[in-house]
Amino acid sequence: MELWLNTCMLKSFLRSTVYHAEKGLQRLRFASTPANLPILLGISFPKSGTHLLDQILLGFANVAPYARRVHSFYAEYEGESGKKRESQQALDWLDLLRLCDVASAHLFARPEAVARVCSEKFAPYFIFRDPRDVVVSHVFYVTDMEARHVHHEYYQSLPDFNERLKVSILGRPDAGVEFPNIADRFEPYLGWLNRPEVLKIHFEDLIHAREATLTRIMEHLLSRVPLQSSRQLILDSLEASINPKKSPTFRSGKTGEWKKHFTDEHKKIFKEVAGDLLVKLGYEKDGNW
Repeated sequence: MELWLNTCMLKSFLRSTVYHAEKGLQRLRFASTPANLPILLGISFPKSGTHLLDQILLGFANVAPYARRVHSFYAEYEGESGKKRESQQALDWLDLLRLCDVASAHLFARPEAVARVCSEKFAPYFIFRDPRDVVVSHVFYVTDMEARHVHHEYYQSLPDFNERLKVSILGRPDAGVEFPNIADRFEPYLGWLNRPEVLKIHFEDLIHAREATLTRIMEHLLSRVPLQSSRQLILDSLEASINPKKSPTFRSGKTGEWKKHFTDEHKKIFKEVAGDLLVKLGYEKDGNW
């Protein structure tokens, strides 16, 4: 155990050293650009394009003194144990970030977190995805892609995909760790939708209207700080930073995949638990889908 702890501490120290060295080199590379650029914070609902947004935001490192790698990632639940973190941990994490950092988080819109993020220190982005595709993606991820996930063994114990999809929609109220239904999982994030300081991004728009969406991402930062590079160069940098092979959400590279997997029963239970969630997020006009 002591050897393991020492190894982890050494790895953490080396990562931090490399990170700050790279930031120093970025400052030299863009010495004529102001050093007080806001933190680029990518907030995401799980299974909604977290890695894709990370890649895009890191594209700014090609035109400004931003970090060339993500500073750190924060999630409201611990991945392997499923334990919910205390709200103060999110605030402590936000306070660790520095100007010109790029960071990523599954971050609830609690009032204290909103107050920090919606400030001059941050340029925040919030990406989300059709919740019906989220629950389908969740099944594939937990069952086939992440053996250390707290629900992996349970999902593998279920007889088929249909039963697993039901669990991803309804949650596991009887489990030893918190895993609510899809609407209750999304509810703590809804506050980001009401903040003009946060750019809202539909994952689907990065598939079907990429240039326009990348332009919105670029303009969200440029409205805060000027960059010396041309808009076209910035857009090209953001586009070139995208690597679908490193984004698990690009498992199929398509949207609307839920239509292949939802049975009438899945539609029924989804509508029962989700209520008007799809309308709030702009995916449906009413419940007749």
